[in-house]
Formats: sequence, C-alpha cells, structure tokens
Amino acid sequence: MEFSLTFKVNEHIYLRNPESSDLGKKILKHSIDLIYEIGFEQFTFKKLAAVAETTESSIYRYFENKQKLLLYIINWYWCYLDFMLDYQLKNITDKKEKIKIILHLLTDEMPSNNHEMEMNKYFIHRIVIAESSKVYLVKDVNEINQYEVFKPFKELCAKIAKEFADYNPAYIFTKSLSSTAIETAHDQEFFVTHLPRLTDVNTKNKKNFTYTFLEDLVFKALA
Repeated sequence: MEFSLTFKVNEHIYLRNPESSDLGKKILKHSIDLIYEIGFEQFTFKKLAAVAETTESSIYRYFENKQKLLLYIINWYWCYLDFMLDYQLKNITDKKEKIKIILHLLTDEMPSNNHEMEMNKYFIHRIVIAESSKVYLVKDVNEINQYEVFKPFKELCAKIAKEFADYNPAYIFTKSLSSTAIETAHDQEFFVTHLPRLTDVNTKNKKNFTYTFLEDLVFKALA
C-alpha cells in the first residue's frame, strides 16, 4: 500500500519548511534521487540545483547545508517508519508475531514509486542504509542533539523496546537491543551488498539474510 504522507520534522533542521512549497518539495524529491545516485560525499547543492532546475541560492533558503538536508531526509524516514509500525501492529495481539513484523519493517525493501513529485521511499531506505550514521557520528553531535533533532529515532527505539519488554518483561536491555536491531539491519544490508565477506551470506540465503540474522539475534537475546 502506498501512502502520501507529511510529517512534522524538527524546525531546527531547516530554514524554511521544504514541504510548504512546490519548490521545496521539488528540492526534496531531487535531492533524494541524486544522493541515491551519486552518494552523499559527491552530492552538492550546485549539482542539486542543476537537476532541480533552480539556483543554489534558492536551495540555501531552505537548508543551511547538505548535512541538514540529509538530516531532514533521515528524520522523515524515522517518522515514516514509526507510522508504519503503528499501522502494521494494529490489531495484532501475538507478541512474537509483533516482533517479527517489526524486524520485517526494519529489513524489507520499501516500495518504489513513479509519481513525478513524490519522494521515492525505496531510495530513502537505501540512503538510510548507506548514509544515516553520518548525521550523528559527527564531532558536534552533542550540540546538534540539544535541539532534539534525533527525537523521532529515539521514539521509534522506545516503541520497539516496549514490544521487546512485553515479550519478555525480565529482559533488562530492551532499549539497547532496540537501537542495536535498527543499526544491525542497516549495517548487515550494507555489508551484504558491498562487503559480503563480513557476513555469512551466500547465494541461497541472500534474499532474506538480514531478516533471518536479525530474527535469530533478537529472539535469542530475549529468550
């Protein structure tokens, strides 16, 4: 099922809300396409301006720098994942099945889309896998964190941790397991694609490797 959604992203990330105007939405859409295509290191506002058919100065009216733009995209993803978690867990009562749904949500590919102005969720997911750590593994993370820009990520971790606690109330590391599960999902998928010898993936298990590994890890920890 496809959703056309707008989330309230922390206002400290942007100078002007990109989803408040057609140009802002165009900048977001093309930035996602371009980062997916060439990677964050090679991405510049000059290149973005060219593909979005606008000017660098117009982009700077929305974002102070490309780091803030990436942070916006990652925050949007956390909000989307939080929404999907609520949607998919609705009316599910089996505690083990809930955790399996969560792990699939963390590891399954997101749907692509062909709408001209809609942000491509498949691209966003791949960007998160490859680039998300670059928004918090930085020297000034404490300064950035004071504005609560990582709140959606923390809330998602807390929500998943609650499901782990419901499954096994005696387990005392639910938040650590939650954040570890999310990061492991990204790391293993990246390694499977680019550095497979860091994993136990093979031709037979490649399609579902990350989910299978994460399911084994989480349920053994919670056992």
